[in-house]
Amino acid sequence: MESYARGETEPALLEQTIGANLEETVARDPDGDALVEVASDRRWTWRELDDAVNEVARGLIGLGLAKGDRVGIWAPNCAEWTIAQYATAKAGIVLVNLNPAYRTHELAYVVDQSGMRVLLSATSFKTSDYRGMVEQLLGTREAGALERVIYLDGPDWAELIDAGGELPEDALADRGATLRPEDAINIQYTSGTTGFPKGATLSHRNILNNGYMTTETIRLTGADRLCIPVPFYHCFGMVMANLGCTSHGATMVIPAPAFDPAATLQAVQDERCTVLYGVPTMFIAMQALLLPDGPGSATYDVSSLRSGIMAGSICPVEVMKRCVNDMHMSEVSIAYGMTETSPVSCQTRVEDDLERRTATIGRVHPHVEIKVIDPVTGHTVERGEPGEFCTRGYSVMLGYWSDPAKTAEAIDADGWMHTGDLAVMREDGYCNIVGRIKDMVIRGGENIYPREIEEFLYTHPDVEDVQVVGVPDERYGEELCAWVRLRAGAARLDADAVREFATGKLASYKIPRYVLIVEEFPMTVTGKVRKVEMRERSAQLLGIGS
Repeated sequence: MESYARGETEPALLEQTIGANLEETVARDPDGDALVEVASDRRWTWRELDDAVNEVARGLIGLGLAKGDRVGIWAPNCAEWTIAQYATAKAGIVLVNLNPAYRTHELAYVVDQSGMRVLLSATSFKTSDYRGMVEQLLGTREAGALERVIYLDGPDWAELIDAGGELPEDALADRGATLRPEDAINIQYTSGTTGFPKGATLSHRNILNNGYMTTETIRLTGADRLCIPVPFYHCFGMVMANLGCTSHGATMVIPAPAFDPAATLQAVQDERCTVLYGVPTMFIAMQALLLPDGPGSATYDVSSLRSGIMAGSICPVEVMKRCVNDMHMSEVSIAYGMTETSPVSCQTRVEDDLERRTATIGRVHPHVEIKVIDPVTGHTVERGEPGEFCTRGYSVMLGYWSDPAKTAEAIDADGWMHTGDLAVMREDGYCNIVGRIKDMVIRGGENIYPREIEEFLYTHPDVEDVQVVGVPDERYGEELCAWVRLRAGAARLDADAVREFATGKLASYKIPRYVLIVEEFPMTVTGKVRKVEMRERSAQLLGIGS
């Protein structure tokens, strides 16, 4: 059987704009809890949130921003981020997400490439002096079309709201009447490992439906409270979390401006959250605090949890099992996707058995098609064989902003998005990601998928986290190097100890030749491991050629 699957056609797609969908939720439950920002103890009902959104939307229109104009947002997670997300959607303005970790070079590129007219920005956070970097940009050629900067944590925010005061009462409704579900409403820049990032352009239809379908799959309802430690600038935060909540009437809980495991667990306890999101590294950090001998084991009550989603990178089986067994998340789901597909294409289901929910990325999402192809010939491979994962449907982006050439490289003439991920579709239609095409290690002619080695090493009792990369080798072309983070109090591992553990369980060519014990991995702000950087640093640390 070929590696092809088509998703269910129920529930039906939402053929409406984000603003119209929000207003339906407000009408259903105006006095219900909509948004909680734990750090400031600020809270909004659905009516209050909609009022705040409308004030900012009118303010943006009052500044002279037209439908389709771009407004950037550069800040860690905060209530203003969420309000701006819905305000721009109601005003028909394309929100450009800026990674909070950007520095001046990246800021200048995104501001110029997107053609943004206004930037909404924090003044500072941790080591980032946003105001200082913005001031370096202003007045230079790279500032492009940027006319105005509005700082979220100062008088500028109030001035923005005041800008809508002179508008006719029906101005926002009139703008809303011109909007269509297929309109572009969001640009998210991919954090590519080479070259400049590309701006995935997403519509109301793309992201509203993906947030809705993703949370339908975990049976989210208006009675749920979703703890959101994942960043808003990424699809995980603004789509799977925020839009998932607003389309179902569930409460959005912001535990902290950036991920903090203790703050997240405290928010789950205090706000009685029923659903929790995170990338694997986040769950690993939280689970460390919940171990019987961990510093937080007697402090945090997470018994209110029932569900959640782990996504963003490959999900280790052992970590997923601990979510189910130790964190009360009996209905936890794994979701897989990419920014360019809004993001989710595959997801495990609540009714799936433990094996499917701990060993796969799930099956095809509703209203989506998927296939696995030979990356050389383009032919669909048989089930059980590895190949490139491709997806097609409502969720595929409109394209890369102002870059038709890159768009054509990613989306073929038949509408299939080529992800660059290596996948295997099982006989039952459930899929596994076995790596990236570029991450695959070829040792002496043998194709090795690092995911397989990582999953095996997770079963070692002293290993808390592990990543495997290829490094140059004169004899075999490439050899395996494992980066290992040890559990607290564990014995130090070396290559001989790993070899002894793996002998008889893995083929000899799959056993890492090198082992590096580290405190942390190079990461993106969204918690994804930067394997390109790991390969470079491995070669340097080991003194081998690149």
